[in-house]
Amino acid sequence: MSLSVLAAAPASAEPVTIVAFGDSLTAGYGLQPEEGFVPQLQAWLRDRGADVTVINAGVSGDTTAGGRARIDWTLTPEVEALIVTLGGNDLLRGLPPEEARANLDAILERASERGIEVLLVPMTAPGNYGPDYKAAFDAIYPDLAAEHGALLAEPFLAPILALPDRAGAMADYIQPDGLHPNRDGVALVVDALGPQVLTLLERVE
Repeated sequence: MSLSVLAAAPASAEPVTIVAFGDSLTAGYGLQPEEGFVPQLQAWLRDRGADVTVINAGVSGDTTAGGRARIDWTLTPEVEALIVTLGGNDLLRGLPPEEARANLDAILERASERGIEVLLVPMTAPGNYGPDYKAAFDAIYPDLAAEHGALLAEPFLAPILALPDRAGAMADYIQPDGLHPNRDGVALVVDALGPQVLTLLERVE
C-alpha cells in the first residue's frame, strides 16, 4: 500500500471516556480484576457496539466528602461522562444527610461546569436510623438529578435486593461480608445499569 493511500485513510474516532466515580462498589472490592464493576460494564457496553473506555475511579471506603475532595483532578480533559456511585460509606457511618447532599451537589456542579454528562446512582438508607433520616437521605439523589439535569439510575444493589428470595439472593450474589456483590452479583448490577449507561452515552456530543 502506498504512503499516499495511508495518508488519505480517515483516522478512527476516539472512544468515549467514562469515569466510574465511587467507592468499593465501583472499585471491585474483594474481586479479581476482571470481575469488578468497571471491567464487566465495559465488556457489556462493547458487546453492544459502544466504543467506550470506562475508567475505574472507585476508592474503597470513600465517602461523599472524599469524592468531593478528588473530583477536580479526576475530571481530566478526555472525560466525557461520569457515573457517580457514592453515599454508601456515609450511611455506614451515619453521617448527616445534609453533608452528603452538599458534597454530591458540589460533585455534580463540577461536572456541569465542564460539560460532562452524569448518571447518578443512588444509595438507599436503611430504616435503623429512623424515618426522618431515611427520608432526608433517600431524597438527595432524585433532588440533585433534577437540579443538575443528570440521569437518575436505580439504586446500585437494587437488582439483587429486589429478588424474591432475599436470603437466597444474599447467599448467591453477595460476598460473605454482606455488603459487596460477588462476580455474579456484579453481572446482575451491570445488566440493570447498562441500558442507562447507553442512554448516558447518547447524551455525549
